[in-house]
Amino acid sequence: MGMFCYQCEEAARGVGCTAMGVCGKTPEVANLQDMLLWVTKGLSYWGLKAKEYGIKDDEANLFVAEALFITITNVNFSVERMVEFIEKALDLKDRVKHKFLEAYAKEEGKSFDEKVPEAAEWDKRGDANLYAQKGFEVGVLADKDEDIRSLKQLVIYGLKGIAAYADHAYVLKYTNDDILYFLQKGMAETLREDITADELINLTLETGKYAVEVMALLDKANTSTYGNPEITEVYTGTYNTPAILISGHDLLDLEELLKQTEGTGIKIYTHGEMLPAHAYPELKKYEHLAGNFGGAWWQQNKEFAEFGGAILMTTNCLVPPKESYKDRVFTTGLVGFDKLTHIPNRTDGKPKDFSPVIKKALELGPIPEREGKKIIIGFAHEQVAKVADKVIDAVKSGAIKKFFVMAGCDGRHKEREYYTEFAANLPKDTVILTAGCAKYRYNKLDLGDIDGIPRVLDAGQCNDSYSLVVTALKLKEAFGLEDINELPIEYNIAWYEQKAVAVLLALLYLGVKGIKLGPKLPAFISPNVLKVLVDNFGINPITTVEEDLKFFLNK
Repeated sequence: MGMFCYQCEEAARGVGCTAMGVCGKTPEVANLQDMLLWVTKGLSYWGLKAKEYGIKDDEANLFVAEALFITITNVNFSVERMVEFIEKALDLKDRVKHKFLEAYAKEEGKSFDEKVPEAAEWDKRGDANLYAQKGFEVGVLADKDEDIRSLKQLVIYGLKGIAAYADHAYVLKYTNDDILYFLQKGMAETLREDITADELINLTLETGKYAVEVMALLDKANTSTYGNPEITEVYTGTYNTPAILISGHDLLDLEELLKQTEGTGIKIYTHGEMLPAHAYPELKKYEHLAGNFGGAWWQQNKEFAEFGGAILMTTNCLVPPKESYKDRVFTTGLVGFDKLTHIPNRTDGKPKDFSPVIKKALELGPIPEREGKKIIIGFAHEQVAKVADKVIDAVKSGAIKKFFVMAGCDGRHKEREYYTEFAANLPKDTVILTAGCAKYRYNKLDLGDIDGIPRVLDAGQCNDSYSLVVTALKLKEAFGLEDINELPIEYNIAWYEQKAVAVLLALLYLGVKGIKLGPKLPAFISPNVLKVLVDNFGINPITTVEEDLKFFLNK
């Protein structure tokens, strides 16, 4: 049994992974993930039916988001966890279906006789092999029409990004039923065999709408809980003490870890997408939050080996760990890898118990001291708003000619050096607006400032791309413009996985045109679908630094 996956930018040969995922997932895990998505579509079908009769199952609604999130690239590589999720999906599907059928019979006075998709009826219980075989059968290639398949996957990958952000917000006790039900709508619609390309294009734009809404929800959750990010200097070296490196995105995990390590002599360092945590007032107040070590997710094999302390992975961005440091890597939340120690979820309102991580850090002892430089972060929308007059004056005077949104993901391939070269070669009268781990390609370059405004304004994690949208909309209002595309803002976006797809769809929904996307266009975009994106939104692939600079600067 093979596999087929083309959801990330590194899809093999630019077509798809068929023998082993470039990310490291096995064919068995890939097929189990396809199976989980399929049965979750069946659960979504019944969830929407139940909603029509006033039946709401909060556990099932959240599970749909978790099932989508756990299948994002580099989240979970565990066969055991995938089987657990599939069987929970089957249990919840049966429960919601039963509730609906009871309500329907009571209100309508007859049995439900609508044709039901196979995913909503399938209920064979078995082992990983059975589920993987079925997953291969109902996976991506089950849709034979290339364009329909392409549009369905574009929607599903956007839903995965939305689900991740919705789950982050839920952890902080912020939720929105409309968003959770849209996830079910999107999933159920992709079961339809009669759905048209036009319907799917409309659904894609609706996915962009909910991507904007979920990023706004998460922004509210983060800032209400931890305060508005502040302009902050972050040290990138290490001290000679016991240490824990925390990676991923989950701010609550970091907060609980900080509380549990107070007074232990352990220093906490962030990695990857956790760097922006240093800008939140309620997190930066912890003196043992010592700095940021390393760069983007793909450098883990080298950086985790070098770090020397305990390591905690909180959400996605896990690279299969090497044997040399495997014994000091811990996972939590939806992250999973067989034979790693997993920190269980919270129960009864109590925090997670990070004592195994703390114990390991103390056993390992002090890590090496390393010199590092300081980088500046914290330019979320509230901070930019505080200097809005200064920014507007700089634009009006010509001191700032253009802003470049260089948000998104980083990746391991050499071609991503393009983004370092592009940033380094931008004229000195331009400013970079960034969010996500793409910034690691240029955030340590000495690009200077313009009248005291740093030339790299880092808004935070990938979900903080919302801050960049808010900044653009505020500038549009300040300049009295009718169209966001009239602003002196250009978009050169790097993508890797499905959260970046959600961000891209959000930009398309907001009407942003002329986006350059790279380093390669998604393998899941068929030629006909690409033509629609080019014709309607002006999306184009990156070319060379020289040619793209001419393209942007001569507009």
